[in-house]
Amino acid sequence: MIKILAVDDDIKILNLVSIHLSGAGYTVIKAKNGVEALDLIEDEFPDLAVVDVMMPKMDGYTLTKKLRELDIPVLLLTAKGELEDKEKGFIAGSDDYVVKPFEPKEILFRIQAILRRYDKSVDPFIEVGSMKINRQSYEVMIGKKTLFLPLKEFELLSVLASRVNHVCTREFLIERVWGIDFEGDDQTLNVHVKRVREKLRPLSSDIWITTIRGVGYKLEVESK
Repeated sequence: MIKILAVDDDIKILNLVSIHLSGAGYTVIKAKNGVEALDLIEDEFPDLAVVDVMMPKMDGYTLTKKLRELDIPVLLLTAKGELEDKEKGFIAGSDDYVVKPFEPKEILFRIQAILRRYDKSVDPFIEVGSMKINRQSYEVMIGKKTLFLPLKEFELLSVLASRVNHVCTREFLIERVWGIDFEGDDQTLNVHVKRVREKLRPLSSDIWITTIRGVGYKLEVESK
């Protein structure tokens, strides 16, 4: 599962960002300042960081430089919208920025865009219950059997498996599998989900795809 570091000295904003990121299926690590953030990533290395600019002990620009040295993408949160502040952020190495106050959805959209850029939106190796997915060889192993899926079905299963037990909206799945410019309709997604279900059913009893009516789909795994 994708891990995101959220850093902000404002606890309300930190919790707000954390709630929405967790709701979107990400694992969230929280830090109240840059020093604490650097301590945390020694044990839990994130795929991306959401960093506030104005913080005590270490400002967001300084933290961004240190995170970029470790190859961690950064989305900056700033209360300022002036060109000079944007410039400082990009010079520090940030990949994008969001100006406060912001809509939580905007952060999610920008995070998805950054992850796509770094190709970190789905882990290369995913293990869920009895199923193992290798995104490098495009193989799905269930027990001792190998399942080869058409590309779109493979991508769909990979995205669902990377967010196991979390609801993926129809819009999110369509964007991740078919792209933001996809001109088809929901029926395309429905057909692909049906096909993946039919192929999983005879091979595994501990993994299934649940329809969340009016929202999307969720891949569930039987807890042991």
